[in-house]
Amino acid sequence: MSQEGNMRRVTAIKNGTVIDHIPSGKALSVLKMLGIEGYMSNPVSLVMNVPSKKMGSKDIIKVEDRELTQNELDRLALVAPDASVAIIRAYSVAEKLEINLTEEVVNLARCTFTNCITTNHREPLPHRLVVTNRDPLELRCRYCGKTQDIEELVENLL
Repeated sequence: MSQEGNMRRVTAIKNGTVIDHIPSGKALSVLKMLGIEGYMSNPVSLVMNVPSKKMGSKDIIKVEDRELTQNELDRLALVAPDASVAIIRAYSVAEKLEINLTEEVVNLARCTFTNCITTNHREPLPHRLVVTNRDPLELRCRYCGKTQDIEELVENLL
């Protein structure tokens, strides 16, 4: 392999989170879902469409000085259920976190169907989305049965 092929695309971070094996083209959705906007004070490195032996191509996100919470990991499962997450401390992997996509996602996002009973404020129901397919990810509302558009679902996160 050439020297150019061996070069790192993004430098190592001292402390923070590395999200690897994001499906190609989904990194921007991950950033939005995690509430990482352009005005953030934490440095963010984003690499898209890099070669991957496991996936063909993938995206990678590195967020300095921030560790993901369990709620954020649960959200990540909606966009990148097979991603790997590493917490970095002092330039080393301190721990690897698991993304766990369960059979039903509860109170993570609202149904995208505007006439769903869950949108009625007088009917306080938990928001329940059932995983009907994992690859590609498909979710249905437990109440109205509508298949959810994943990109739209990112806009409806609780």
